[in-house]
Amino acid sequence: MANDEKAEKGGAEEVPKKSRKKLIMIAAIVVVLLGGGAGGYFMFKPSSATAEPEPEPGVVVPLDAITINLADGHYLKLKLSLQATAAAAEAPDGSKALDIAIDLYSNREMAELMSNAERDRLKAELKEKIEKAYTVEKEKEIMDVYFTSFVIQ
Repeated sequence: MANDEKAEKGGAEEVPKKSRKKLIMIAAIVVVLLGGGAGGYFMFKPSSATAEPEPEPGVVVPLDAITINLADGHYLKLKLSLQATAAAAEAPDGSKALDIAIDLYSNREMAELMSNAERDRLKAELKEKIEKAYTVEKEKEIMDVYFTSFVIQ
């Protein structure tokens, strides 16, 4: 009986030591992970000094509506407006933007354009391509693209 009591006490004393060690190790791992995560966040966070300043808005130039052939005999009637920057010397000619839109949307499936997520993705791609096409000497002339009409038939 005395041996049983010693075994129980010895086992009971070791369990708290092991659990304390385990708790300390878990706490240390959590502290290291949190510290590394915070360090990475502050290291790779874009600072306001290196971020490109947002261009000042200029005139909005509405473009004529165009009809684009989609797959399976459907079509897209698209009307765009271009938001110029204040740095643009004059209202931009929209022919490059319309050509880019035709290239991007031609022969797409109607179902693809019916999805809001896909339409937003394609609009972002269109905006990126138009901004690139209208950049002169690293100065953006177009800062945004607006759909004023988007009809699929």
